[in-house]
Amino acid sequence: MTSPRSGGSRVPPHGIDTSRPHPARMYDYFLGGKDHYEVDQAAAEKFMAMAPEVREGVRANRRFLHRAVRHVVAEGGVRQILDVGTGLPTEPTVHQVAQAVAPRTRVAYVDNDPIVSTHSMALLDGADGTSVVLADLRDPQGILAHPEVRRVIDFDEPVALLLVAVVHFLADSDDPDGIVATLRDALPEGSYLVLSHATGDLHEDRREDAAAVYNSATATMNLRSHERVLDFFGDFTLVDPGLVRVTHWRPEEPVRPDGPAIGIYGGVARKDG
Repeated sequence: MTSPRSGGSRVPPHGIDTSRPHPARMYDYFLGGKDHYEVDQAAAEKFMAMAPEVREGVRANRRFLHRAVRHVVAEGGVRQILDVGTGLPTEPTVHQVAQAVAPRTRVAYVDNDPIVSTHSMALLDGADGTSVVLADLRDPQGILAHPEVRRVIDFDEPVALLLVAVVHFLADSDDPDGIVATLRDALPEGSYLVLSHATGDLHEDRREDAAAVYNSATATMNLRSHERVLDFFGDFTLVDPGLVRVTHWRPEEPVRPDGPAIGIYGGVARKDG
């Protein structure tokens, strides 16, 4: 696929909507990737003009994901991961991080963008214990019942459910609490929920104008408070340090006191008996 920055001709793959920005492709642009279109780049640039910390934010979110995956595999003993809203594949991927700790860890990747599915399948060709599923978070039962999810994930054994930087693309009218609860309830004892979510709590302007850039995208961005994000964990038990800014969740290096305020909360929680 030709990057819009390369000046090459672009023929959209079948089934991919290039008339509106897609959050996964905008995220790819924020990360410095090449798998996006002009419409995604334009929206991402507009977002960055209003929230200049966003590039550091998505990188911090990615580092949080890696630390959380290592935790649930190494300390939690989980050997299967359901990654919903995986986005375009960026190395190291979830299965690479997990399998570096426990080689037999299985991972099912789920996203609703055909380009994510196409690139993920190409990257994972030959990778043991992985599957790629084209499905939408708004249909949690469809995800749980999907044969490619079931092929990799045994819901009688502990599962790590990853909802990283995806729930904020659910509007209140989508019933995000019900959607997340449906997925949580499908997990057996000993499972984990890893979740991160954008917030306006840390900025005086609340970043609502920046979030409004997503109003023209395939999904809106819905900033939520610490209290609201905490609700998504239900009765799961948060591991230390709880629900905090992603930069502050078990950082491997000291947090820069002069660094930008990253408006993303992250947490890891366990389902106890």
